[in-house]
Amino acid sequence: MPKKTPKKTTLENLAKKMDEGFKRANQRMNEGFKRADQRMNEGFKRADQRMDEKIDQLALAVKNGFDENTRQHQQIFNRIDNLERGQEEIKLRLDGVAYRFEVQELDRRLKKVEAKLKIK
Repeated sequence: MPKKTPKKTTLENLAKKMDEGFKRANQRMNEGFKRADQRMNEGFKRADQRMDEKIDQLALAVKNGFDENTRQHQQIFNRIDNLERGQEEIKLRLDGVAYRFEVQELDRRLKKVEAKLKIK
């Protein structure tokens, strides 16, 4: 069997082999970066979806809180309206009633008159 004689390594051959090696390494790196980019993009999309869901849940919770506060405020306003109507009714009833000190003064005067007339 004849022996193969190794080719002489020239600067051009060495440069060509190094260039091919760098191209393969660059290609593998680009493929790896593409896969990493895809995984990162998928992860960001999932994170965005989860964040959107959380924001929607938070918005719903805030809305429900405002709805509950609105309902409670409406109940309070209704109670205040009822109190104001009741106060107006009391004022209307008391408009025709004499004040206590007037009644007491009239009672005192009546007792004097009864005493003088010896009615009671």
